[in-house]
Amino acid sequence: MRIATLEHQGRRRVGRLTNDGRSIDLFAIDGTRGALALIERGNAALPAIDGQVALAGARLLAPLPQPRRNLWCVGRNYHAHAKELRETVFKDNAADVQSWPIVFTKVPETVIGPDADVQLPGAAVSSQIDYEAELTLVIGQGGRNIARADALKHVWGYTIVNDVTARDVQMRHAQWDLGKSFDTFCPMGPWIVTADELDASDTRVRCWVTPNGGSEELRQDARTSDLIFDIPTLIETCSRGITLLPGDIIATGTAAGVGMGMKPPRWLGHGDVVRIEIDGIGTLQNRFVQEGA
Repeated sequence: MRIATLEHQGRRRVGRLTNDGRSIDLFAIDGTRGALALIERGNAALPAIDGQVALAGARLLAPLPQPRRNLWCVGRNYHAHAKELRETVFKDNAADVQSWPIVFTKVPETVIGPDADVQLPGAAVSSQIDYEAELTLVIGQGGRNIARADALKHVWGYTIVNDVTARDVQMRHAQWDLGKSFDTFCPMGPWIVTADELDASDTRVRCWVTPNGGSEELRQDARTSDLIFDIPTLIETCSRGITLLPGDIIATGTAAGVGMGMKPPRWLGHGDVVRIEIDGIGTLQNRFVQEGA
C-alpha cells in the first residue's frame, strides 16, 4: 500500500492510493498526526473507508508531518559519497568508513511535505545549502537491542527525505545537528510504501537539481545495494540501548553527487528545484526560496 497524508476540506486526513494510482481512499481515522495513527494500530485491521479524493486534486503533506521525536539520520553510507567528502565533512574519521555508522538527528520541525517550499536562511546564517536524497525507513514494531536478523520485522514502510544541510554550519560545529535542523530542512514524501511492497535492499535513488532559470541536471544516481551499512545493521545500531518506537524514522544516508562534493561546490539558491525519485516509492520535489523574497 501507499499511505498518504493530505489536507482535505480543511482537515488533515490519511488514506491509501487506489490500485490505479488516480485516487486516495480516505480512512475513518484521526489524521492529526498523519500516518502515525495507522502505524500505531499494529496488526489491527485497516480502518473503514469514508470517502475518496482524486490524487490530482489532493494537497499532499509529509506522511508523518509531526514526527513524535527527532529523526535518526545516517551519514557517510555510500562508498562514493564517503570519498567525495573525505577531505571536508569526513576528514576526522576518513579511515573508519566500515567500523560504525555515523548517526545524527534532525528535529521534527524540519519536516515539510511534497511541493512545499524549503526556506533558505539569510547569508548571515548560512550561505552553503546542500541537498541529500535518501531512502528512509519507518519503524512499525518498536523495540530495544533489536538483533540484525530480526530487524526487518520492525519496518513498517519506506519513504523519501531530502536531508537538506547548511554545510558551513555543519562544518563549524563538532556535531551536525545544528546544520541539519533548520526549519523546513527535511522534505518528506510523497507517501509511505508499506514494507511488503518494496525490496529496499536494491532500489535506485536519483536526484535532479534545476537551477533557477536553468535546465534540470542529474546529480545523484545510486542503488541501495551500495550501502556501506545495510538497513538491518542500521536498525540494530540505532536500537542499541535505545527503545525505537512506532513511527520512528531512520534516513539511510545519501549517495555521491552532493553540491559540496563538486569542484567548485555548487550551493542551492533562490528558485532552485530539487527532485528526488526512488524506484518503488515515487517522486519528491521541492522549491528553495529565500526568506523574505
